[in-house]
Amino acid sequence: MKMIDLNCDLGESFGAYKLGCDEEVIPLITSANIACGFHAGDPVTMAKTVKLACEAGIQLGAHPGFPDLLGFGRRDIKVTPAEAKAYVQYQTGALQAFASEYGVKLQHVKAHGNLYNMAGRDHALAKAICEAIASVSEDLIILALAGSEMISAAREVGIRAASEVFADRAYEENGALVARSKEGSMITDEEEAAARVLRMVTEGKVTAITGKDIDIKADSVCVHGDNPKAVAFVEKLRKSLTDGGAEIKPLISFI
Repeated sequence: MKMIDLNCDLGESFGAYKLGCDEEVIPLITSANIACGFHAGDPVTMAKTVKLACEAGIQLGAHPGFPDLLGFGRRDIKVTPAEAKAYVQYQTGALQAFASEYGVKLQHVKAHGNLYNMAGRDHALAKAICEAIASVSEDLIILALAGSEMISAAREVGIRAASEVFADRAYEENGALVARSKEGSMITDEEEAAARVLRMVTEGKVTAITGKDIDIKADSVCVHGDNPKAVAFVEKLRKSLTDGGAEIKPLISFI
């Protein structure tokens, strides 16, 4: 039976501003990627989100991004590998401090936004991120885009890697995500998204934006919790996967 993790980006509220349906989504997923204050989140939000996740018994992961609150971490920022390494170390360590209150360790680290996208293409940046993760704990798993430079860099550095796929994003023929600025980049039909995910998980295939089928490895599916329909979609996705013969488990169970 194919095992699959469901992850969601959480803790992205900031101060008086609320983003996402964290409380409703958390019981439906197996792994939480928690913002660490650079692209979103703040110390109080981090503490609250860790508490919610621990109470629900799901695995914790750091979601480090660029220091870019105004751009939500999605803008181009030129950084050296050394700078990226420090950013990831700092944010991962901060989240681990909150997790320690509950006697738990982080399961994984998943870069956010444009840090994720850039490291997916740039091996030096990817390696720096993997080295940062290893410096915090060699037991941590990097959750990264399937087929990206982060997956190969993880092997080079000697940490475990989990290949991530997206329910609501279109793919280029080379396995990269279609840029959000490009028409057709987002999959908005829930039935289509669920069917695509099931095929990625059970067949290892996805149809690229050009119409060509490409190979893809799926260890974890990213579901976004920042829209009103998120809860209904995650429920539908869980049913589709289990009906299709997949077993939903956290990464630590099989990576």
